[in-house]
Amino acid sequence: MGKVFGSVRARAALGATVVVAVALVAAGLAVLAVLRGNLADRAEVDAGAAARAVASKVAGGVAYRELDLGDDTPVQIVDEDHRVRAVSDDLQAVTGTGSSSVRPVAAPSDDAEDEHEDDGGSGEVSSSPEYSGGTARIDGTTEEYRWAAVEVTDAHGEDVTVYAGAPLATEQGAVGTVRQAMLIGLPLLLVVVAGVTWLVTRRALRPVEGIRREMAAITASTDLSRRVPEPGSHDEVAALARTTNETLTALEASVERQRAFVADASHELRSPVASLRTQLEVGAAHPELLDVAGAVEDVVRLQRLAADLLLLARLDAGERPARAERIALDGMVREELSQRTGDRVAVVTELAPAEVTGSRGQLSRVLGNLVDNAQRHARGEVRVSVRTEGGRAVLAVADDGGGVPESERERIFERFVRLDDARSRDDGGAGLGLAIARDVAERHGGTLTVGAGPAGGALFALRLPLA
Repeated sequence: MGKVFGSVRARAALGATVVVAVALVAAGLAVLAVLRGNLADRAEVDAGAAARAVASKVAGGVAYRELDLGDDTPVQIVDEDHRVRAVSDDLQAVTGTGSSSVRPVAAPSDDAEDEHEDDGGSGEVSSSPEYSGGTARIDGTTEEYRWAAVEVTDAHGEDVTVYAGAPLATEQGAVGTVRQAMLIGLPLLLVVVAGVTWLVTRRALRPVEGIRREMAAITASTDLSRRVPEPGSHDEVAALARTTNETLTALEASVERQRAFVADASHELRSPVASLRTQLEVGAAHPELLDVAGAVEDVVRLQRLAADLLLLARLDAGERPARAERIALDGMVREELSQRTGDRVAVVTELAPAEVTGSRGQLSRVLGNLVDNAQRHARGEVRVSVRTEGGRAVLAVADDGGGVPESERERIFERFVRLDDARSRDDGGAGLGLAIARDVAERHGGTLTVGAGPAGGALFALRLPLA
């Protein structure tokens, strides 16, 4: 049960049902209030009209005992002393009027009324009635009434109040009928709303279920080449499917790159390890034949390769410079080049002031990798320059070698790629230097590109944002 009500379909259906229920209850209460008010106003109009009609007769001089009060509307006439002067014949009990009595009481003025009933005088009727609620029992049946009270001065100058009532049974019956219809119709409507919402939500979420099943299958099979189905619609579910497939594509490429990286790293490590082991085994058997210099060189190669692999692993993990600092790029180049000894060809510099922000160690590594690459390919000169260009600092390293073919200018930044595979590994390196340089450049918000140099060789340009 908890699983059912924990689903999106169930929550959507329940939420829609609750919202519709609240809206319908509020609308129903408003309708009942308006209906009750309109019918109450109608009852007041009827009661007021009946009261004014009787008051007009009283003001016109008609004697109280001669008033034709009729049987349709209960009427009671009360004087200032709360004595009943006239009442409808069939009225048996009353509340909400000027007196609870239904028996007329003769007043002293009645005799004078008999003596002067032909005097032709006239009284005065109040213009606006006042309303109150109450009950009346007629022919043994008690019902609620709306009473209208009209003050009138009769032909003899006596002030009395005429009460006329209009039954509220019509209002109560209409309100009860509407309420009953709502009580019956509301649950049925809510059932329909819940069912429609459930079906619509189920249809809308069907592609999501397909995505979930396919993702579960991919997780179980570890086959990252599979893709989730993309619905033909242009809604959020289709966008989710496309984004999921894009994520799977990126993940597949990352896993493949990682596998290739591990395979290439194992291949690169195998050669110096095997060479070092051979030398040590020969040295153990014949100490006089141990090539200490060669062993040290293999150890250095292993150390450099391990450092490169460790740095690449950190870069792949998204590592950014831990302590970013302002670096004078020209000063860093001047200092690093001054520490290089034994370069095969001369290095010429052309340095302009430029400051960047980042890791000095990583940027020094980039410079060293670029200069090492240029030294391997240059014929007679390597040129290093620093300048500013469009809000960026540009570190350029050019050589006068054979250059890089245009079709290979992106491939050389891939890991373990060497265009001069025929060159010995000792001279050519492991093919990680340029890959590391580009990764570091990107982590610093910059770029590393290669083009043709002014002397015909390769020109590597590192562009970094100015500090």
